[in-house]
Amino acid sequence: MPVTVGPYGQSQPSCFDRVKMGFMMGFAVGMAAGALFGTFSCLREIGMRGRELMGGVGKTMMQSGGTFGTFMAIGMGIRC
Repeated sequence: MPVTVGPYGQSQPSCFDRVKMGFMMGFAVGMAAGALFGTFSCLREIGMRGRELMGGVGKTMMQSGGTFGTFMAIGMGIRC
């Protein structure tokens, strides 16, 4: 399959690069959402404090980042 060239001689990113970028963007958005929702949840509903709070928020951030990143990567893969 020939590489498509843009108007200024630049080649387009490969499908794998697009999927990687989709995962990274989704992971970043998921981490931000996980920080907001995780902090609220741990403070308000569970009543965590200190080291326990940081661990709970970090776990929530990683879970939501991984989940949203995976779905964004799948979406970018479908678009290739």
